[in-house]
Order: sequence, then C-alpha cells, then structure tokens
Amino acid sequence: MIQFILNDKDICTTASQGSVLLDFIRNELHLTGTKEGCREGDCGACTVLLGEIKSEGPSGSEELHYNYINSCLMPLGDVHGKHVVTIEGLNSEELTPIQKAFVDEGGTQCGFCTPGFIVSLTGYFLINQNYKALEAIDSMNGNICRCTGYSGIKRAAEKVVSNFNLGENEALIFDRLIESQIIPDYFKGIENRLNELNKKLKTQVSIDGYDQYEFLISGGTDIYVQKWESLINSPVNLISNEKKFSFIEEADGEIRVGSTTTISELENSSLLNNYFPEFQKYLKLFGSIPIRNRATVGGNIVNASPIGDMTNIFLALDSRVHISDGKSKRQVQLKNFFKGYKTLDLRENELVEAVSFSIPKPNSRFNYEKVSKRTFLDIASVNSSMYIELNEKQIIEVHISAGGVAPIPLYLSRTREYFLGKTISEDIIFSALEVSLDEISPISDARGTAEYKSLLLRQLILAHFIKLFPEYVNDLVIT
Repeated sequence: MIQFILNDKDICTTASQGSVLLDFIRNELHLTGTKEGCREGDCGACTVLLGEIKSEGPSGSEELHYNYINSCLMPLGDVHGKHVVTIEGLNSEELTPIQKAFVDEGGTQCGFCTPGFIVSLTGYFLINQNYKALEAIDSMNGNICRCTGYSGIKRAAEKVVSNFNLGENEALIFDRLIESQIIPDYFKGIENRLNELNKKLKTQVSIDGYDQYEFLISGGTDIYVQKWESLINSPVNLISNEKKFSFIEEADGEIRVGSTTTISELENSSLLNNYFPEFQKYLKLFGSIPIRNRATVGGNIVNASPIGDMTNIFLALDSRVHISDGKSKRQVQLKNFFKGYKTLDLRENELVEAVSFSIPKPNSRFNYEKVSKRTFLDIASVNSSMYIELNEKQIIEVHISAGGVAPIPLYLSRTREYFLGKTISEDIIFSALEVSLDEISPISDARGTAEYKSLLLRQLILAHFIKLFPEYVNDLVIT
C-alpha cells in the first residue's frame, strides 16, 4: 500500500512500487499537465515537486523540504509518505506570478514544455531564500523548449525575481510565497499532514534479505532509462528509503558518504566544500538539477559506467567501498571493485552501504576535469581526477583516475608509481603522460575515436597540473 499527498489530496493505492510516478499521475489520476516527453530525464516536461520531512542538523529536528524531480524516472513507491505537486497543484483561480510572467514575456509557445519550466522555477523559490536572476534561470536547466523560446523564459525568470520582495524576515519565506500566490494556500497545512501520515506509516525498508528482490533501486535515474518496462511489476527494494544509508560524515580520520546520498546533497555539503572548494563546480557537470536531486552515490558506483562522474572522483580519492548483505560487512578498495565491463566484486545478496576516503592532507590538492560534446547536461567522452600531496615540489602521494579509456572506471596505478618521489617538472609530467597512455585501452564509439580519447586523457592530465600548479608549470605548452 502506497500512501502520499498529491497536490491537496490524500492518495492511497495498491499499484506496483516499481511503476513510474509519471504513468500513475497521467493514466490513473488523469492529471495530464505533467507531460511525457523523452522518458529519460532529459527534457523536463514531466517535472514535479517532491516534499518530504527530513531531519535537519545535529539536533535532528524535522522540517519539510522540497526538491524537483523527473517523474518519468521516479518509482511510485518512493513517494510513500511524501508530498507530490504537479502543475495542477500550483494553479488557482488566477495565474500565479510565475505563470503570468511567462505569458507577459512570451515564455511559452506550443506550451508542451511550459509545465516543467513553471514547476522548476516554483521549486527554486521554495528551496532557496536569497533570489538571484541568474540562479533562477539556472534552476530550469533540466528543461528543454523545443520551440527555442529561451529568451522569453529567461526574461520571465528575471521578472519574477525582480518583483518578489523578500521582506525583512527571511524565516517567513514560506508565508511570503503563499502571500504572493507563488504557491497555493493549502501548502500551509502540508507539513502537519505529512507528520500525521508518517506516524501511521512504516516507511523504513528492511535491510535483510536483499536476495529476495529482483531489483534494488536507489535513485533510479539510470535503471529506469534502461529497464522501466521490466521494473513495473517486478519485486523491487527501493533502498533510497534506507535513511541509514544517507549521510555525509567525518570521523576517525576519514570522510564517509552513504550510498543513498544524492548528488545534490554532496553538492550542498559544507563538509565536502570545506575540503574541496571547487566541489560544487565539479558536480554541476553531473546532469541536471532534477537528476542530481535523485541520482545517488551508490547508484553511480554500482552502475559501473566507465565514465561515471562520481566514480571518477572517488577513485582519485583512493576510496573504499563498504559492502553488506544485511548480516556481515566487508570493504573493498574502489580501484579493485570493478572486475570487467559492468562486472563488480559484489555478490547477489549484497549492496554498497557507503564509500569512504581519508581526510585530505593540508599539503594536498585535488582537481576534476571532464570533456563532453556539451559542457553541461551530457555524459563524458573522457574524464579524469587527480589527488596529489607535495613536500615542497616533491610528490609524496598521488592518485589519478581516467574514465572513457577502458572497459571500467580506471585507476592509473603505473602512472602513480612513476610520479611517487619525483619532483614536479615539465620533463617528469611529459614522461608520466607516456606511462598513462600505456595503461589505457580506449575503443572508438559514438563519443570519439580511440586516438581522440587518448589525446583527451593526455590533455586532461596536463590540465590537472596547469590548474593546480601554475607556479611550477606556468610555461608548460600543450601540444
């Protein structure tokens, strides 16, 4: 039994947990404002808001938080105990300020994509407290207008931001949004309704007996692209509901990240951004905001894509994978976790609970580089990360990853061995490049020829040094 609030109504259904939220909204409830477009999380026409009660801070106080997600990739069972808002749930007798701005500025043409843009921009106002025009525009980056009406959409976002007066008390932002009619009045009672609903529900999924499920689903942003028809009526364990696997913590000289932690949670982690000042910049290269709101660390690792962004970063941090079958636990170095293409050191009754790595040393530096056909909203042709520790100019530790140049996410072990103990110089860097090119085995595919990928990796490793050590390699020429 799945129970949740949809807009202002209580919903109770016996539909399959593995079925898709988009299909339930459109086919069962006949709310057709949410559109079916690409069904891959690329176009944003199916965007909805998702509100849930989350524990906040060390005190563990619980508050209502919203995000916007692609309903085409959302398992219906994952909305259990939550609040789903479609475009119909934002409507009132008059146009909202966001809807009116789209009309006034010509932000809608054929109208097919408009609900997704409206929902995403409304989500921006719900999630943030300080509003900026460029951020508001960026908040819609998971939406595509096939009529190419982007100028009007940008003007609409700018207009809403400029017209919205936050007032003196930012703590009353929710009330101000209702007062300004950006969200309807019924939102006032949602937090209490969810609290009452969750008292009646057991939303925690048992961690025992993983082998009884045909599919273990975390964020679902990849598996629902590949196998959604197989998931609809299959036994599924929605492990994204495993709250004990959602955390980012520092203890005993290491940082641990739970497997169901989303990419957005990584992006907004003060802990990670403290150790890696450009971490948010790196993660903005990982899909769109709705995808980052659902995609998880464990899913990215277990998917075993040779070009996985998070896997690439964690490899260069020399991370360890924490594995459990619900009874016993074990650890594997991430660089040893991938046995072959889509083949893992993971038994059928096991799952990844967390990934951990040592706290970066004060004398360390880190960088991530990615090349794709589009800078944003695209998967990599080749990507690479590097963690390096120096004693003055001497390399005392280094880890380098390479994606898109082998059947697995690759850790460049021989390149590391070559660098250790050496002093940074142009000759050392170029000699190491030859070692790294001997370690890889790229193939030609839609993302580029094998020769092109080899060249890209060479340039990305050079880019690490140019970015991290301009004082040492300022005159380095890339040829």
